[in-house]
Amino acid sequence: MFRPAVMTLIGTFARAFDRAVRVLAAITLTALTLAVLLGVISRALGDPVAWSDEASRILMIWVAALGWVLATRSRAHIRIRFFHDLLPPLCWGLSEIMINAAIALFGLLLSAYGLELVHRNLDVEATSVPLSMAWLYLPLLLGGLSTALQASAESAEMVMRLRAGLHPSGERPS
Repeated sequence: MFRPAVMTLIGTFARAFDRAVRVLAAITLTALTLAVLLGVISRALGDPVAWSDEASRILMIWVAALGWVLATRSRAHIRIRFFHDLLPPLCWGLSEIMINAAIALFGLLLSAYGLELVHRNLDVEATSVPLSMAWLYLPLLLGGLSTALQASAESAEMVMRLRAGLHPSGERPS
């Protein structure tokens, strides 16, 4: 389906993307921890920092979205496959393709909605931090696109396995 050079390039890009998201998640989590800690300490001293709550809320949304992207990329989301695993291999693979197609559609719809929210909030400024409220909704776009791309890649991988006569798990049938 794809040439080996293209697959190598895609793999290199995917690894770089994963690494960048992990680094960004670590930085964002550190910033969230510091913002919350600053808010707690400043309140205890009787002089609360005005922006710590709003900054913490924005950072928490980003931490959650980056975690969502990481879980999607590593296929770590919870899946209950009891009935799915009762299917014969070909039906299992075809149902996997259909499930991933539905997930990709959900990701695209979420991205479209996220893009609309970002656009609507570009000119709305946060109360206590000098940021557009669009930053609050940008993670929907990132998470939705990541979900759609991952589900599409998993569907393409399953199609290649089935075309090659492999078991959906990737092994040759015995």
